[in-house]
Amino acid sequence: MAINRTATPLIEAPRGLAGVVVTETEIGDVRGREGFYHYRQYSAVELARTRGFEDVWHLLVHGSLSDAERRAAFTAETAALRRLPEEVRAALPAIAAASRVSGPLSGLRTALSLLGSARGLRPVYDIDADRRRADTLAVCAAVPTLLTALYRLGQGLEPAEPRDDLPYAANYLYMLTGEEPEPRQARAVEQYLISTIDHGFNASTFTARVIASTGADVAACLTGAVGALSGPLHGGAPSRALDTLDAIGTPDRIDPWIRERVLAGDRIMGFGHAIYRTEDPRSRMLREIALGFGGPRVDFAVEVERRVEAILAELKPGRELHTNVEFYAGVVMELCGLPREMFTPTFAAARVVGWSANILEQAAESKIIRPVARYVGPTPPVAVPAAL
Repeated sequence: MAINRTATPLIEAPRGLAGVVVTETEIGDVRGREGFYHYRQYSAVELARTRGFEDVWHLLVHGSLSDAERRAAFTAETAALRRLPEEVRAALPAIAAASRVSGPLSGLRTALSLLGSARGLRPVYDIDADRRRADTLAVCAAVPTLLTALYRLGQGLEPAEPRDDLPYAANYLYMLTGEEPEPRQARAVEQYLISTIDHGFNASTFTARVIASTGADVAACLTGAVGALSGPLHGGAPSRALDTLDAIGTPDRIDPWIRERVLAGDRIMGFGHAIYRTEDPRSRMLREIALGFGGPRVDFAVEVERRVEAILAELKPGRELHTNVEFYAGVVMELCGLPREMFTPTFAAARVVGWSANILEQAAESKIIRPVARYVGPTPPVAVPAAL
């Protein structure tokens, strides 16, 4: 007997909700066939090339690019929020010890929950738009402090206190290494961060919005997003792309290594994207940044890219596979001194801003996201067997 679960007609959707429009947004869009994406109508890559991180953060959260006066005010406001409540600081050594194997991104889930409690964040359903925005700023500003402290504690080092006089990216590198970064390195990381702030309704962004639709607090929404990002099919690829370069080793091994993987049907990390059917614009920009640094590692990466695309064209004709953001992101972050275990956490330090913009937009909607699943198990009802 079929069960009448709902009076609302069911709508069939493809697996993974591919291509399904679930809401409207003013935050941005990805146009995969064109190789273009934007934040609030501005090319994201052009923003990364011409603006600082705080400018783009202001754009995502407030809806407009800042002028000099507003930039100074916003930078000062967010810099003042980088320091952690004492209750959170005191707990970080234990969190770092517990996440020694899984790493700082795993520790961030716990730290974010604690931060939300320590700051007394209230459900977004119960507060107004200004309070929601203030909550997102407080949490976003603290994320780099949490990540770098967890990393340093895991290395047996004391956390480096944030500096109010450094921009977001430079301060992040300072807290990670304990040394003020070279301007070129800070700018390269800043451009990477800007280019990864938001990218459509990816898994972690959708997760943040689902949780926000329940009216939960900002920290709860962001903790869920971090959990989604931690999956290797989403945010865990930059270090794996470098692992590919290491596994190949030398130029003479490129062709046989790639052919063996392609013929075996293995995925080559750093190539292909669920949305783009042309070159990933983020990859194009990061390649330019890497070439600006130069060196054997960059030359090798460029040659691997060239040969992978040629071999794929030969063995998989008609299939468009190009480098995605992770391939050159790993190269650039390595050139800037970031350890591999901090690649995905660095991604999170940028994407937290995009998540926050989506949380704010979803909170204004006040409609819970509640799809249904098709039951395919044994036909109910089945009599419950007597207990033995």
